[in-house]
Amino acid sequence: MIRTRPLSRRAVGTRTLALAVGGLAAALAPAGAALAQKAAAWPDKPIRIVVPYPPGGSSDIIARAIAQPLSQALGQTVVVDNRAGANGNTGADAVAKATDGHTLLLCDVGALAISPSVYPKLPFDPSRDLRGVGMLAYSPHLLVVHPSVPANNLAELVALSKREKLNFAVTAIGSAPHLAGVAVEKATGAQWNYIPYKGGSQAISDTLAGQTQILMNGMLATLPQVQSGKLKVLGVSRASRVPLLAQVPTIAEQGVKGFESGTWQGVMMPAATPPAVVQKLSAELTRIIRSPEVRERLVAQGAEVRTMAPAELGSFFEQERRRWAQVVAQGGVKPE
Repeated sequence: MIRTRPLSRRAVGTRTLALAVGGLAAALAPAGAALAQKAAAWPDKPIRIVVPYPPGGSSDIIARAIAQPLSQALGQTVVVDNRAGANGNTGADAVAKATDGHTLLLCDVGALAISPSVYPKLPFDPSRDLRGVGMLAYSPHLLVVHPSVPANNLAELVALSKREKLNFAVTAIGSAPHLAGVAVEKATGAQWNYIPYKGGSQAISDTLAGQTQILMNGMLATLPQVQSGKLKVLGVSRASRVPLLAQVPTIAEQGVKGFESGTWQGVMMPAATPPAVVQKLSAELTRIIRSPEVRERLVAQGAEVRTMAPAELGSFFEQERRRWAQVVAQGGVKPE
């Protein structure tokens, strides 16, 4: 006869826990497999890249540079949809509320991080309703003036602004270029009048026409006008000089210690997007933006390829949100 001893309470508890964990794992396995299968099948319909600004700006240039390679990589049509309005918030809100799983937001991440401080009644919260997919590129701001402006450096421009009324074109109230201008104004004692537009391309057009005299804007969209002599560059917002404009001093070199700003083009999706889909898209975007063809095209226009994984982009976004909230408060920036 084989005798058996009753299990102790501890042994019974351990066995029960093991059975429970095993049962939970068994229950979750199909769900995990389903998610993996869904990610593998994604995308199963056309992809829409929402650019929340008018055509011709930095984000639009990046979107159109990656659209065709992304279409080829994923086997689906990729459409660029310009949804301008409210300093990029109209397009961002549309993406935050999208439920089709195939709508992306390609925007200036810094500008999006600024919005909650300038627009306290936004219909969405970017930190809650969007999730980062990946950073793609960075381009510094160029401080440029119409050729008729009798100033050849920042000090001369500041002095002129105290004698004459100068209009400073900004892509929108509360945009990254606007707050960069505010930061320079506060640091130097300059006095200029901000004129808001609905995007970088419109701000550039009016500065080219002489209706506004000063512009701070992303290098990617502004460099061609500098190279053609239609605009005069006085400073670069990068920490160090830009190779394409090696003769132009940084704004920090001209007395605004530690000053650095620019446009950070990144991709976001609705917060409910499965992590596996985000990771898949992030990997493809990183590969495309780093490819020699796309990289060389952007570098030639003044952009730098700077990639970030989803988690890193999320952390960067929150840092920028805190940083610019201080500038908004100090500058008394209010929506239009």
